[in-house]
Amino acid sequence: MAVRHRYAGRIVVACLLCLGFWHLGSGAYIPAKAWLAQELMQRAWLRARQDVERPPPWPWADTWPVARLTAKSREIDLIVLEGGSGRTLAFAPGHLSASAMPGEVGNTVIAGHRDTHFRFLRDVEAGELLSIESTKGQKHVYKVLGAEIVDSRKGSLVLDTDTAMLTLVTCYPFEAREAGGPLRYVVTAKLLF
Repeated sequence: MAVRHRYAGRIVVACLLCLGFWHLGSGAYIPAKAWLAQELMQRAWLRARQDVERPPPWPWADTWPVARLTAKSREIDLIVLEGGSGRTLAFAPGHLSASAMPGEVGNTVIAGHRDTHFRFLRDVEAGELLSIESTKGQKHVYKVLGAEIVDSRKGSLVLDTDTAMLTLVTCYPFEAREAGGPLRYVVTAKLLF
């Protein structure tokens, strides 16, 4: 009888250990995936800077680095990928293809998730500087004009502007428990140089 209890106890301990390791692995998966994606995007950024055309961050990626967005006052340094699909935004902010490229006349629109890459937008104030570096090494500095909350059902972003503009878009409110919703937090900035 004592042998059976020891055997059953070992099985219970083994099951609990397996369950614990499974939960530990599940909890570590997302941060590990995010870290690996950042490393792969940094490598793709370096390849893009060396004139490799559209270098994918990983072999099956349907996107590539197009810019680096920095906000020194917020200690933000983000690789911007091409496209605004959910797959792209899961890893980085995305440049909307229909908009102008950074530094060009027109509106450069970059979207990002409110709870990850663009969380810093809630604290951005008018007058702050944002920098965008192209894969060709051109650096563009934009001055934030302001931010507003927009209902995506009632309006759209203006893409054709007479000057070089930057628009950063994320979902709103920042504290929402569920993703989606029609409200967007829109930060606009004008090219200084």
